[in-house]
Amino acid sequence: MKYLFFLIITSFVFAQQSKFVDFKSVYGKISVNPTFKTVTGYVHYDFQVLTNVDTIKIDAQNMIFSDLKLNGKTINFLNTQKQLQIIFPFKKGKNTLTFQYSSTPKQTMYFIGSTEKDNLQIWTQGQGKYTSHWFPSFDDVNEKVVFNLDISFNKEYEIISNGKLVSKSELNGQSLWKYRMQKPMSSYLLMIAIGKYKKQTQFSTSGIPLEMYYEPQDEAKFEPTYRYSKVMFDFLEKEIGVKYPWEIYKQIPVRDFLYAGMENTSATVFSSRYMIDSVGFEDRSYTNVNAHELAHQWFGNLITAESGKHHWLQEGFATYYALLAEKEVYGDDYFYSKLYESAQQLKFASRTDTVPVLNAKASSLTFYQKGAWALFVLQESIGEKKFKKAVQSYLKKNAFKSVSTLDFFAEIRKVSSFDLDTYSKVWLESTAFNTLKANDLLSKNKSMTVFLKVDQLRNKPILDKKVFFIEVMQADVYYTVKEAILNQIKNEKWEDKKQLLLLALQINNLQIRQAVASNFSKIPADFRIQYESLLDDKSYQTREITLYNLWNNFPASRFEYLEKSKTWIGFNDYNLRNLWLSLALNTPHYLQNKEQYINELIEYSSSNYEATTRQNALQNLISFQLIDDLVLRNLVHATTSHIWQFSKFGRDNIRNLLKNDKMRLSFERISADLNEKEKFQLNRLLKE
Repeated sequence: MKYLFFLIITSFVFAQQSKFVDFKSVYGKISVNPTFKTVTGYVHYDFQVLTNVDTIKIDAQNMIFSDLKLNGKTINFLNTQKQLQIIFPFKKGKNTLTFQYSSTPKQTMYFIGSTEKDNLQIWTQGQGKYTSHWFPSFDDVNEKVVFNLDISFNKEYEIISNGKLVSKSELNGQSLWKYRMQKPMSSYLLMIAIGKYKKQTQFSTSGIPLEMYYEPQDEAKFEPTYRYSKVMFDFLEKEIGVKYPWEIYKQIPVRDFLYAGMENTSATVFSSRYMIDSVGFEDRSYTNVNAHELAHQWFGNLITAESGKHHWLQEGFATYYALLAEKEVYGDDYFYSKLYESAQQLKFASRTDTVPVLNAKASSLTFYQKGAWALFVLQESIGEKKFKKAVQSYLKKNAFKSVSTLDFFAEIRKVSSFDLDTYSKVWLESTAFNTLKANDLLSKNKSMTVFLKVDQLRNKPILDKKVFFIEVMQADVYYTVKEAILNQIKNEKWEDKKQLLLLALQINNLQIRQAVASNFSKIPADFRIQYESLLDDKSYQTREITLYNLWNNFPASRFEYLEKSKTWIGFNDYNLRNLWLSLALNTPHYLQNKEQYINELIEYSSSNYEATTRQNALQNLISFQLIDDLVLRNLVHATTSHIWQFSKFGRDNIRNLLKNDKMRLSFERISADLNEKEKFQLNRLLKE
């Protein structure tokens, strides 16, 4: 019973540690070894004991500690492999804790590429993965600390971390980068990124340095990628009404990132798939991710939700303010169109979704989009002026603290008598989506009024709505309304929709033309010439759809289509080149040296490329049955990826191939050539 009692008390103290101990700041001097994928370093914590306590802890996953000192004196400690625990009769007052540590992170720090291939990148992702895998810190978001890092690495590389770079020095082929912060933050927002980068710096109207990084080969993509960055930064500072809370703002693209972006304090990391040229901007703009992660610098970093239940205070706010920033760039029609789009998603999801916004288990759609809708409804209900005043007060009062929904509501109540109890029940505590209220608000926009009418005709026969649709296609309404008409008539007979599609092509809007490209897989012969014009559209996505459909529909013209597209590359995931190779290899008598092109496609499936490129290549190789041992090895390697979608893709395709006895023998044969991680994954699948 005593042992059980000790566990209960200890767990309680650990869960509530921030109430007993306040960690003020930390200095870390670390070195990252890319060969052994390790982190080693020295750590110095300053903390204050608020009330007498006998144990303090620091989260630390699978680390080794040495030379641990409390206030300069050696002290015993307990390493549970999850936490560093110091059991000592702590009294109220200031303290220091220093130690050496080493870590081999199993997650949170990712090593992409290698020094041998001159494509090494190292980056971290703390949210959802825990920074305590690579730096002794705090998994509890409520423990906020001022972080200061010195990072040592090969001098050929750039090192980026939170805060301002105060100095950089070189010795024996190594560089030491010193980063300093002035204000506290949660540990999950700590980051480092290492790679061969260049950067350009702009300054916000308020004087904040805006550092934008890119790999040297992507210099021509800089402007399209970072387009509107300064405009949105200036807008959000003004719209939120609270000065940007950090000294600098950096944005860094990394390869094989887990998500679209991550709002580390003062240093957003984002997926390199958003490094795009002016053509790619049409289909894969970084603008929304850019605005979303920037908004988090206030909503998430300056103030942090105290628990998962209140996560909408981060994601809902970031989604809504990003949409406001995009409204500044693209206009009202864009703003309302995006709200309409998310309203449709939420309405559909509410049929099966049983978890409301105010619940730690809510879906991303709920936290992000319903959270944003809840804020839009609130702003419209109490008025923009009162809403802004409440948000400003909410941020200033709770700066560098953790918050709950009640903290936000408290500021709303100071400016308005709006019924927040009913509002909360409808928008935050219910899984239903209030479509009537949403449509009422959307109807304030002319284009959305037409959009709603189009949607109401969804189940009507085309002859009953064709005249109205023609009027809309010729009217001055936002392009998404016309796009919706094309999607609605996708399954109609060619003769019934021909006039609408011809009108759509004449509008000369890239997204509407893309909707035409997607409108059918079987292209009518009398529409062929018009459809072929889509090959010249400045949209990699439209070209991909069009090229495949034309190749598939008109075999006699395959040489012509392949010749026209043989130099296309597409996005940085090589989507057009990947498709071209697959089609060319499956066009009899087109290629003189097939082996050369097969090898090129197989190369795109290798670990020399990012997961999206590899998956596309593997999918095409399997679909067109261009499978050899190297393809199988690359497929097995996919199962070891840190990107779960790609890993699942690998497993699912191996399972399917194993149904074929010859393929099973091939997998068994290549097993000897695999590394231990690959063997483990393959053997699991072979035994299923």
